[in-house]
Amino acid sequence: MKKIVLLSLIASSMLMAGGYKIPETSLNAVALSAANIAHNKSADAAYYNPANMVFMEDKNNMELDLTYIGLNPINYKGTVSGTNQDLDAQSESFVVPTLHYVSGKTGEARIGLSIVSPGGLSKRWNEEPAKTKAEEFTLKIIEINPTFAIPLSDKVSLAFGFRIVHTSGVVKSNGNIGGPFTASRDMTGDALDYGYNLALAYKPTSDLELAATYRSNVNLNVEGNAKLVTTAGGGSTYDGEAKVRVPLPATFSAAAAYTLPSKTTVEFVYERTMWSAYKDLDFDYDGTESATLASIFGASVEKNWKDTNAFRLGLTQELESMTLMAGIVYDESPVPSKTLGFELPDSNSFSVSLGGRYQINDKIEVGLSALYSMRETRKIETSDANDNNLVGEFTNSNALLISTGVSYKF
Repeated sequence: MKKIVLLSLIASSMLMAGGYKIPETSLNAVALSAANIAHNKSADAAYYNPANMVFMEDKNNMELDLTYIGLNPINYKGTVSGTNQDLDAQSESFVVPTLHYVSGKTGEARIGLSIVSPGGLSKRWNEEPAKTKAEEFTLKIIEINPTFAIPLSDKVSLAFGFRIVHTSGVVKSNGNIGGPFTASRDMTGDALDYGYNLALAYKPTSDLELAATYRSNVNLNVEGNAKLVTTAGGGSTYDGEAKVRVPLPATFSAAAAYTLPSKTTVEFVYERTMWSAYKDLDFDYDGTESATLASIFGASVEKNWKDTNAFRLGLTQELESMTLMAGIVYDESPVPSKTLGFELPDSNSFSVSLGGRYQINDKIEVGLSALYSMRETRKIETSDANDNNLVGEFTNSNALLISTGVSYKF
């Protein structure tokens, strides 16, 4: 239970590299596979590289986006504790709003604000034995990110910001735990935690743009209520507090963009997420749970995730009143085969994207973009000695994102 609850309660905000990561939190980011860090002249610069706000037109810029996220029903085919299984998760769909704002100049400084959902989503299984551990995992993360940017010269700018992260989640499981015995849980929890971000932009020439960004680790100190029930050991229940502390790992990105005379911009982004901070999962209760419940829902669970890389390539073509965009990205999974489970059947992914923006007048611009993420088949071999007693493969875990938005300058 511990590992399931954690993953549901944190898998958003930033199970952000691999995992349930949602790096595409704007129309441009969806269109460019989030390769919009070095070259960014829109309001979402407030989130992706606030240092670029210094080089933007001296106007207030505001953008509101709506992004649809559709997840395929993941299939698991293989064995669980030696028993053959063919299981399907439920399909999931969500609509996520985001807001980005960049102020006009205050002296030479610029102020930005982004309200985004950088991760989360949901995973539900209705079939045994998957639902014994992951009947429902629903996680909502909202990040408010105010930023401040200043020029260091006419070619270099620096920015910093604060990450205000609110997490809320629901975790449910219900099923057989061996013999005639069953166990269930119904948990809710939330947290409000803080971090920071830094950004640097360097424009050595009018055609070349370089950037680096860093988003700090945020420890999610989740507190909530757990209702636990089992028929084992004569039966026992628990209805009380549950606490857990898990890392939302730091992320570093380096980007370079070059604009050709044809107004075609090519951008490459290297992203490193420090998932190795997630070593184990350990829940605390108020101490009144029975020994039977304590044995079922366990002690500290090793996770031992690994740092991951993502490689992003974006292409932008500016026309008279249109901007066309496309992108590709390869993103690694942080989850080792040994600890992979139904709550987060993650794998490496390759995504393609495209989109466009149309300028209605000098104040209003609208756009539409889409991204399709294709996740690799995730195989678990006997030699992996999986902690959840899985030997088989997860397939059909692809995802579709469609974003639409409107921006306004004043």
